[in-house]
Amino acid sequence: MNIQIFGKSKCFDTKKAERYFKERRIKYQMVDLLRYGLSGKEFDAVLLGIGGVDNLIDWNGKSPEITLMKYMEDVRAKEDKLFDDPSLMRTPIVRNGRQVTVGYCPEIWEKWD
Repeated sequence: MNIQIFGKSKCFDTKKAERYFKERRIKYQMVDLLRYGLSGKEFDAVLLGIGGVDNLIDWNGKSPEITLMKYMEDVRAKEDKLFDDPSLMRTPIVRNGRQVTVGYCPEIWEKWD
């Protein structure tokens, strides 16, 4: 397994994801999403893995940008805004090759080999 966790340092679910993999002694790479963001290829792979940009947006966030995105119909514009501002993304984003989850999903992670 080649686990990557993209998250925010102050995100409770990101800390829970790190703890999940530590307790099972599974090696992972932690990437601070706010500091480093996602590369273009990583962003595209995440969108493909989770089924679209709407699944990646943190709809519960308090940013006025998220309120605006609720009314945007142009998917490409949403993707561009999300790529430019990773703070609008739901975390943690956990990747294992082509498999991707967003949020705390231990029931899916335990099936990864």
